Amino acid sequence: MNAKTPKESLTILTDLVLPGETNPLDNLFGGELLARMDRASSIAARRHCKRIVVTATVNHVAFTKAVPVGSVLTIEAKVSRAFRSSMEIFVDVWIEDRESGERSKVNEGIYTFVAVNEMGTPVKVPELTPETNLEKERFEGALRRKQLSLVLSKKMKPSDATELKALFQE
Repeated sequence: MNAKTPKESLTILTDLVLPGETNPLDNLFGGELLARMDRASSIAARRHCKRIVVTATVNHVAFTKAVPVGSVLTIEAKVSRAFRSSMEIFVDVWIEDRESGERSKVNEGIYTFVAVNEMGTPVKVPELTPETNLEKERFEGALRRKQLSLVLSKKMKPSDATELKALFQE
């Protein structure tokens, strides 16, 4: 199985925010945004491994700015790290200014997907080779995030979380 690069999984979804998708303040419902992010992430994961993928976790979502009705919303997702059968997907969310066309980041999230066969059994995925500085930063952070998740769920002893411990050692 050949290693792949993050750009091979890049998924870009662009859509318009319609009135029926907004709250009483005329901003996009958070759940609607999460669903769009999940779809983009699943496509990125599937592109990476060419298998059926299922959402395992939504590790981090930061709602930093409201998304008003009428906004052009762009979601960019790509694999940030591949493990044995799981993949971390980093998602960036942008809106465009109506007049200038300038983009501003309004949200980001980190999803984890698992590749499975037709019976739902996890299967091996290709390794990931990051290329850009941002891809390398996200790749390195993914192992720390995975270890933190495993420690919090009591599936790993804190003493075994070597990447996390390294953050606190001088």
